[in-house]
This record gives sequence, C-alpha cells and structure tokens, in this order.
Amino acid sequence: MTSLEIKQIDKHYGAVQALHDVSLSIKKGEFVTLLGPSGSGKTTLLKILAGFEPVTSGTVTMDGRDITALSPEKRNFGLVFQGYALFPHMSVYDNIAYPLRVRRQSKSQIDERVRSLLELVQLRPYANRRPQELSGGQQQRVALARALVFKPDVLLLDEPMSALDKKLRHDLQEELRDIHKTLGTTFINVTHDQEEAMHMSDRIAIMDHGRIQQYDTAHTLYRHPASRFVAEFVGKSNVFKGEIRGSGPDATFHSANFDMPVGDVNETSSTMMIRPEDAEITTAPPLDGRVTLPAKVVSSTYSGDRALYTLTLKDGGPFIAYGAARSGVHPDGAEIFVSFAAKDTIALA
Repeated sequence: MTSLEIKQIDKHYGAVQALHDVSLSIKKGEFVTLLGPSGSGKTTLLKILAGFEPVTSGTVTMDGRDITALSPEKRNFGLVFQGYALFPHMSVYDNIAYPLRVRRQSKSQIDERVRSLLELVQLRPYANRRPQELSGGQQQRVALARALVFKPDVLLLDEPMSALDKKLRHDLQEELRDIHKTLGTTFINVTHDQEEAMHMSDRIAIMDHGRIQQYDTAHTLYRHPASRFVAEFVGKSNVFKGEIRGSGPDATFHSANFDMPVGDVNETSSTMMIRPEDAEITTAPPLDGRVTLPAKVVSSTYSGDRALYTLTLKDGGPFIAYGAARSGVHPDGAEIFVSFAAKDTIALA
C-alpha cells in the first residue's frame, strides 16, 4: 500500500529550478533514501515533504489525502536534523517528552511512552542526563527518540549521521535499521553516503541536478544502473566508450581496448561498464575466452583477504579491480593481466 505519493514536483527559487518533475511512490513502512551529490535537490525535496518549503507545482499526498499546502505541525511527520537540535537545559527524558507535552497528553501516557522509547534507543540509564553530558551517538539517539515518541506517520532524516565518526556511524546505522523493523514506520532518509544508503534502504532514489535518475533497490541500482551517472555514483566501476557493430546475436562491442561479443544488447548503447569485483587479476593471460587486457599496477589498497588495485591499461586508461591477497599483493609497477567475461559487463544508456 502506498503511503506517500509525490507527483510531478517542480521547485523554483527565482530563475533557478531546484527540482524538475520529481515523482516518487513510497510504500507504508518502507525505508527510502534520497541519495545524491551536494546540490542534487534531495534536501529541498525533504523540506517540501516536511512542509517547510512550498512547491512551485505538483502535489504531495498521504494515504490519498492532498497535504501539499498543509503546515508542518499538521502533517504528523517526525524530523531528525543533522545537528540534533536538542534542548540543552532539559534532561534526556524531558527532551523526548517535549512533543507529547505540547500535545497535552497525560502524565501517565507521557511517562509510559518516553520509557518505551528510552528502552528502544538503549538510553534508559541516561534519562536524567543533559545532552552535553552525552556522546554524539547518544545525542543522535535522543533526537531519534524525540522524533518517534508521538508516533509519526513518516520519519524524515536529514543526514542524521554525517557528523559522526565512521565506527559510530556504522553502529547507528545498524540500530536505526533495527528500530525501523521494530516500529514499521515509514522512514525517508537524505544522505550523500552511498554505503549508508545501500546498507539501510528498501529503495533508493538517486538524484542529480534536481531530477530522479533512478529509483529502485540497492541491488538493481548496482547491477542494472539506468545511466552512466548512476553506475559511477553507486559503487566503483570501469567504463569503456565504444560502438556496437553488427546486430542480433552476432553484435559486438568495439572499443579502443578490446572487441567483445554482446549478443542482443540495446544497439544504442555505446558505453560498457565492468565492476571491479567482476574482473580478475592474473600474472599470465587466461585461456578461457574472457576479455583479457595487459596492465600495470599503479597502486593497491590492502584489506585482509583481498586488495583493490588501481591499474593502467596499455593505452594509458585506468582500470580498478580486486585481487586475492592472502599470499601478498602485486607491487607497484608489476606487469599483470586483468580479465573479465562478456556476460558480466553492463550496457549503459
């Protein structure tokens, strides 16, 4: 069942158009992430959903009801800011209780709900502390509990983990995913961190220059990107420009580096991509019919069982590939071969 429907949203700031014909359908209970580089329009869209920004054209509906012109306080949406926005003079308990007191709920109702949220975000021992006595991760969990305490229909998250260090960010991602599963509330998250988006989301909307470039699961975005922008923004990739020669099952892709059979590929595709994990590094060329390119090691990044190699191909072009590293890594300057199967390449529009 669709919970939130965003239809053909345009947003202008004077002569500048920030959003172009943005449409999204978000199911009840989904975890959706708006992912894109700075200036892509994701925060503008979040502000429109929160009711902080009016649209130039288009509609936002919630369970079939038009909320486009509804004020923020009437939307029953929770919001977690990047900077926490906690009240420094209040305890953790009082910060979480604040939205319920504004709604004039009874003391017993407030106490029951706040204690339940303290348990959910694992902060019960810290109920009487002030925000400044907590770590960054704990403060973010207080902000999360406060945004969830009044049972919002949708929780909006504005880059909530960007100020945390990598380890803390990963831990909070796990907790946030568990909380989402427990509550079943619709979550809409804004981030520029692709790993965060892929780790937590049911679906991801890739945004660039105010447009939705692709909206799908992390797996589909990674294995079947709709464009070169999506392919290069989500994960690491090697991209080759060329042309399709022939047609049908006899079609081949011709580039400066190699020729490769492609079968019934879209004949308008002139760009092919290979992910670094789909390529193999060897010291001798394999004889199994794969595309094989001589290369030189520029650098490598060791990560235990494997290494990520940055290579230079014969024509001077770059290539990245993973290689086994249990018995060590190839040194910089080493002459090696990188190979991949035609079936593992991805045609890009």
